[in-house]
Amino acid sequence: MKPFMDDNFLLTNITAEKLYHEYAKEMPIFDYHCHLSPKEIAENKEYKNITEVWLGGDHYKWRAMRANGVEEKYITGDADDKEKFMKWAETMPQCIGNPLYHWTHLELKRYFGIEKLFSPETAEEIWVQCNELLQKEEFRARGLIEGSNVKGLCTTDDPTDSLEYHQALAKDKSFGVKVLPAFRPDKSFNIEKKGFAEWIVKLAEVTGKKIETFTDLKAALKQRIEFFHEVGCRVSDHALDPIVYQEGTEEEATAILQKALSDKGLTTEEIEKFKTQVLLFLGREYARKGWVMQLHLCSIRNNSTRMFKILGPDTGYDSMGDYVYAQALVKFLDKLDETDELPKTILYSLNPGDNEMLATVAGSFQGGGIPGKMQLGSGWWFNDQKDGMIRQMVALANIGLLSRFIGMLTDSRSFLSYTRHEYFRRILCNLLGEWVENGEAPNDLELLGNMVKNICYNNALEYFGVEL
Repeated sequence: MKPFMDDNFLLTNITAEKLYHEYAKEMPIFDYHCHLSPKEIAENKEYKNITEVWLGGDHYKWRAMRANGVEEKYITGDADDKEKFMKWAETMPQCIGNPLYHWTHLELKRYFGIEKLFSPETAEEIWVQCNELLQKEEFRARGLIEGSNVKGLCTTDDPTDSLEYHQALAKDKSFGVKVLPAFRPDKSFNIEKKGFAEWIVKLAEVTGKKIETFTDLKAALKQRIEFFHEVGCRVSDHALDPIVYQEGTEEEATAILQKALSDKGLTTEEIEKFKTQVLLFLGREYARKGWVMQLHLCSIRNNSTRMFKILGPDTGYDSMGDYVYAQALVKFLDKLDETDELPKTILYSLNPGDNEMLATVAGSFQGGGIPGKMQLGSGWWFNDQKDGMIRQMVALANIGLLSRFIGMLTDSRSFLSYTRHEYFRRILCNLLGEWVENGEAPNDLELLGNMVKNICYNNALEYFGVEL
């Protein structure tokens, strides 16, 4: 019987152990997609206690606590921080089989040196030990990042953002980690959603441009793309729930925009035509700037209307979708590819049943002398656990080139989530080790070790074209 989470955790054979300990373990991290706050990094936030840094904003943990019958006051409500921590301790023993059980103990072990199982019996001691350590300089926001061997990260930023904190960090020579913005323009094309007109007004104010036509909107977005590029942005991000494709003209897009700004109802066809025109424009601009385009697909958000009214978005009430969207996605990518204006693109689906479909779609648009131009994104959100990661990598290996994979990201708001890179790396090494043990891959440590290093770090650096 193996000890719980020892040095060879998740490594089931000698080859896997060698690949992890000799090749993967010490590789740096480039976290190319996360939701960390650039303000907290710039100000080097100090956390008052473990609850603030561990449970604040972490809807993975919130969902588990709700499933365990914990009242909302102890999750997002007005209970004090220690009470919330104790409720998380009560939930932890019930999480066996859930990746949260592994993540939680990895975080306690790697950041706080705590080997004990987290439970109601150990909670008081762990509360005290963590909070004592959080008073130290190395446990502030920057220290947690540097201590995780992170060399660079990309936050998620609205086109109207001032990027003042990114600019401040770029000038701060005392912090050696590059914090780059990522362009998230969902509000520019979600014309049917509440707040669209208000966002257009804000975009007009930021750019100093009137936005009355589709040409005006393009000019404003292009200005913001140029600004983001100057501040170091090399990647965009889109949540498409679902992706749609409907041919139209810019003249039609202007008429639809003006109709929306006049608070008149839109038809489904009008919404789809407008979204298509905006996304095609953005894709071409990304290609022009050499950016990477990320498409996050197949989620259903804010499922509970009651809780959305109380807590708002991103609070743990989302799920996998089952949209039929392959044809729309192919038409969108093909339209850009037709004029050689398809940027490097990462395709993620929240539904693991889409892995093979997305891998084949990606394979249809590879080329241009760019290794892995079209990427099947890593196991995302509900899939960034052992089975989800294995499914994604096996699908990619079967249909494309696993060796060109750009690896793991945190997609997290937590400064303690970098242990997920370790989790991924162990699973990657074990998968390759199993292939070797089964005679499905050569027992060539140098060959496989370099492949591991590339997937962990080097491929992403080359793909995004950043210097860290």
